[in-house]
Amino acid sequence: MRFLESNNQEIIFENTDVTLFIKREDLLHPLISGNKFRKLKYNLAQAKVEKKDTLLTFGGAFSNHILAVAAAGKEYDFKTIGVIRGEELISQIEENPTLKRAQELGMIFEFVSREDYREKETPKFLNQLKEKFGNFYLLPEGGTNLLAVKGCEEILNEGDATFDYICCAVGTGGTISGIINCSKNSQQVLGFPALKGDFLRKDISKFVTNSNWELITDYHFEGYAKVSKELITFINEFYNKYNIPLDPIYTGKMMFGIFDLIEKKYFPKNSRILVIHTGGLQGIMGMNKLLRQKKQLEITIND
Repeated sequence: MRFLESNNQEIIFENTDVTLFIKREDLLHPLISGNKFRKLKYNLAQAKVEKKDTLLTFGGAFSNHILAVAAAGKEYDFKTIGVIRGEELISQIEENPTLKRAQELGMIFEFVSREDYREKETPKFLNQLKEKFGNFYLLPEGGTNLLAVKGCEEILNEGDATFDYICCAVGTGGTISGIINCSKNSQQVLGFPALKGDFLRKDISKFVTNSNWELITDYHFEGYAKVSKELITFINEFYNKYNIPLDPIYTGKMMFGIFDLIEKKYFPKNSRILVIHTGGLQGIMGMNKLLRQKKQLEITIND
């Protein structure tokens, strides 16, 4: 095995003719990691243009987006408000590594019931938030909007034009949309959703016009925030072999799927594959907490 000096780390599979590269977007920033850095870039600039000094957004107990917004607020001088799904979390902040760190970075929380959270995009709900918190800049859950997609269009560069396949994990669809928009027609973009169901195709189609993409929906491990011993074992073995950490919600599932597809000869001979490491590593601590409570195998790295 050998690695390039750039952010594209080359892994050569000894038993195949497939070459796999990893673009380490997780190394962009210690807290505003990977695709969150890309998604927030132009949104923060727009908030400044609109003279908004407060960012408000939404997320769950271990949300990468929540922590990234809190960190961005601290670094770029914004107040931050996180509307958090689950009223029971009010008393669990100290036990939750994501929420605790976000609070330390200055984020104010508004905990709501799961029923109310489902109404978060309605005018009534948003007006209630405006009455309570004033004139804020609204960031959607997961951060996906047109400006986020614009930021994600900068993930690929001219040197990436030589790849046949571009692979990335999919949450709300913003990252893959940006990648699709800046990919070459000769390239195939593969998305690996962390969620069950095929509804993401419609969401992604709102932001793209190219047709050179496909969602691989067989590696969600029964849905968002769900894992298995097989997946955790894979993540640990991958780290031990390549010294590259993966998170259990997004990049771990994606990489498991890619390895499985390689074994099944999905990719044609001599294919060059670029994998986007979108970060999300902060979620490892929260997942390990849940696994520990269930007395199950834990992820052995916390990078």
